[in-house]
Amino acid sequence: MSATRPPTDPPGDDTLDLRVDDLVALLTRGAPPQPPAPDTPAPIPDTPTPGSPATGTFVPGTPATTADTSAPVPGTPTGALFRGGHPHRELFDGDLLDSVASWSPAATPVGSFRLVPVRLERDLPLLARWMNDPAVAAFWELAGPETVTADHLRAQLEGDGRSVPCLGLLDGTPMSYFEIYRADLDPLARHYPARPHDTGLHLLIGGTADRGRGVGTTLLRAVADLVLDHRPRCTRVLAEPDLRNTPSVSAFLGGGFRYAAEVDLPDKRAALMIRDRTLRHVL
Repeated sequence: MSATRPPTDPPGDDTLDLRVDDLVALLTRGAPPQPPAPDTPAPIPDTPTPGSPATGTFVPGTPATTADTSAPVPGTPTGALFRGGHPHRELFDGDLLDSVASWSPAATPVGSFRLVPVRLERDLPLLARWMNDPAVAAFWELAGPETVTADHLRAQLEGDGRSVPCLGLLDGTPMSYFEIYRADLDPLARHYPARPHDTGLHLLIGGTADRGRGVGTTLLRAVADLVLDHRPRCTRVLAEPDLRNTPSVSAFLGGGFRYAAEVDLPDKRAALMIRDRTLRHVL
């Protein structure tokens, strides 16, 4: 017997109208291309959020795919004006994630929690050890020598800033790993009605002592609230755990997320979990 699931969001509610009809019309009239103005930034190369796990993590959250993020609009020069279905200027609107390094700590029932962006030379040994834990490796698929984890991190650290890998510190001790990413600029946006500045989370709990006692649920709520507190343009926080990972989905529900839909991603069927700004004090 299949479990009853909450109703999914109506397909049209989240549709974004970019209102660029006039611009597209101009570009399709066959006018010769004009040289860019001196202060016009060059297009950013496509650097999607790195993906790895085929299913959800031990504690929820895993990258969805490594597909290319560019989605040029018909009638426009390929990649010249759009990335991920949004205006190209969106990629130059300051820090894509509003300076995660400056975010304040969060007081939680389990202690003071803070996100600290990863520094490869400092954090690689610890993160590689976590990735080689069988409970983590089964889902993140980054087991092996340190170079495997290093490549995964470097793709984000050397990218355009749409994904920021972070250590999660509880009372000053590193105990978890988060990826904070722009879901609207990620390949995930091709699989749901994305809104500008949608922000996604991936999470793993590093230490076995912190697993299975509700710490992950507490941190999911805390980090989602940090996103909403420090990203005023973000109206909701998303995650896409594997639908078969019942503990992961339950942790998100306990952390104030709602079940919005099932989505078919290249490597899994996922539960789209959403924490809405408007409902943050209700759920």
